[in-house]
Amino acid sequence: MLNNINLADIRSFVLIAQLGNFTKAANALEVSRSHVSRQISALEKQMGVTLLTRTTRTLRLTQAGQRFFHQCETALQQIDQALVAAVDDTKKVQGLIRVNCVGGYLGEELVAQAIAEFMQLHPQVIVDLDFSSPRIDLIEDQFDVAFRMGELEDAGFIAKRLMDIEMVTLASPSYVQRYGEPQHPRELTNHRTLTGSVTKWSFVSALESNKHYDIHVKGKLTCKNGRALIKACQLGNGLIRVPKVYCENEINRGELVCVMPQWRINSVPFSTIFHKDRYQPKRIRVFVDFISEWFKSLP
Repeated sequence: MLNNINLADIRSFVLIAQLGNFTKAANALEVSRSHVSRQISALEKQMGVTLLTRTTRTLRLTQAGQRFFHQCETALQQIDQALVAAVDDTKKVQGLIRVNCVGGYLGEELVAQAIAEFMQLHPQVIVDLDFSSPRIDLIEDQFDVAFRMGELEDAGFIAKRLMDIEMVTLASPSYVQRYGEPQHPRELTNHRTLTGSVTKWSFVSALESNKHYDIHVKGKLTCKNGRALIKACQLGNGLIRVPKVYCENEINRGELVCVMPQWRINSVPFSTIFHKDRYQPKRIRVFVDFISEWFKSLP
């Protein structure tokens, strides 16, 4: 009986265990939820084992299901790697690359430019480029590569640092003239601030590197788009904290000025992340290597 078990049913079970519910697994497989449910029922019947305990609200693996999941997950990864190695063993770089990236200057100018140049070199590649702010899951959302700012702690993926982003605190000359210029981060409580997703602003003394100051700010404007914050800042609506690369032209023209020069902000890493597989499709390996070299060539 065990010889007749369908590998597709095992794949569905592993995906359900990874994603945590039937609906997400069905969406990832592009089948109905009822189809996935029938697959699991058939698998449990053939094995004579209950793998999942499910109610209308919860889903959890049984002890047998946990053991089966961990062994099957490893085995399927090996099978997938063998399949990819067999069908992808070609001199051509071709196929689909799904990319998720932060927006703003980093994504829309730098990453988009790098991808366009990569496609010139490899016309057989198809790129699906998605700009979205929320953190994504490479497995659940089916992306091959993602670009992110900040420290990355997920051990399930490989992160390759591309560059360090210099952060600055800025105001417009009209704001400084009207409200004054803060000299210390604690004075920000008396100032207007414009914020993105980060409302805890951390500073390090430029004179004493072991001296830190953190402050929670409440934005008069909250927006995850850097360009929107810069526009509002230019008109004197408040202080912003953004990557300097977003607004170097505005700084050079004197439309924005740096404040609190005695307090700096630690640089933020910008990285590409991808699946931690022993074997990557050739198009992914070449793409990641190209992106890494492209960013190294930046001034």
